[in-house]
Amino acid sequence: MIERSDITIVIPARYASVRFPGKPLADIDGTSMVRRVYERCAQSTLAGGVVVATDDERIADAVRAFGGNAAMTPPELASGTERMAWVARNLPGALFVNVQGDEPLIDPAVIDAAVTPMLADAALDIGTAASPIEDDSEFSDPNIVKIAMTPGGRALYFSRAGIPFPRDGEDDAFARGARLRHVGIYAFRRAALERFAALPPSPLERIEKLEQLRALEDGMHIHVALVASDTIAVDVPADVAKVIARLRAARR
Repeated sequence: MIERSDITIVIPARYASVRFPGKPLADIDGTSMVRRVYERCAQSTLAGGVVVATDDERIADAVRAFGGNAAMTPPELASGTERMAWVARNLPGALFVNVQGDEPLIDPAVIDAAVTPMLADAALDIGTAASPIEDDSEFSDPNIVKIAMTPGGRALYFSRAGIPFPRDGEDDAFARGARLRHVGIYAFRRAALERFAALPPSPLERIEKLEQLRALEDGMHIHVALVASDTIAVDVPADVAKVIARLRAARR
């Protein structure tokens, strides 16, 4: 049986983002983004620990300054999951949860929702989450990753394009109900994480710039938990204002 102490949340945080350099240290209403993500993750009822995996001392210093845990990783690692795998080699445990460092509004309940199926079904390699897309502009936004999945929750494909495509028109009720956005979280079994990190980037991953496609192309079973979360990922500087507006509205 997997205990809470066997589950660690890892937050990959890279300074040299092409679209938003220094993103983890961006000020969000008086608090750095990496701290907001960290504090949300610490509220998970299932995970026993949280660590930031970074290749930059500025980020590590900022994390340690607020009392968080940080681990340094080589700068040449290509993805957040590879950064998590590097850190996991020196940590005990059975499950490692990758929470993207640009999700300052991540709901701790979403983290638990992604992890819970992994505790019940040993056949699942990876757990993740998705929420319904209500806004048509989000469905066409390449910065928002969409998911196609089976009725049982197995991921079929992730894409920056709008999937599934409603051939008979946007008003098709089934198509609209199947419009799902990926929530930036992955719960890996240790064996699956090690397997993933040993694989080269896959053809579809290189085309879409989505690392989860590497796992699908290798035949891994990714389970998708449906959640009601309406998070805002910070992809570009303009997204910071959206997050601040959401936070201030919640305080009214």
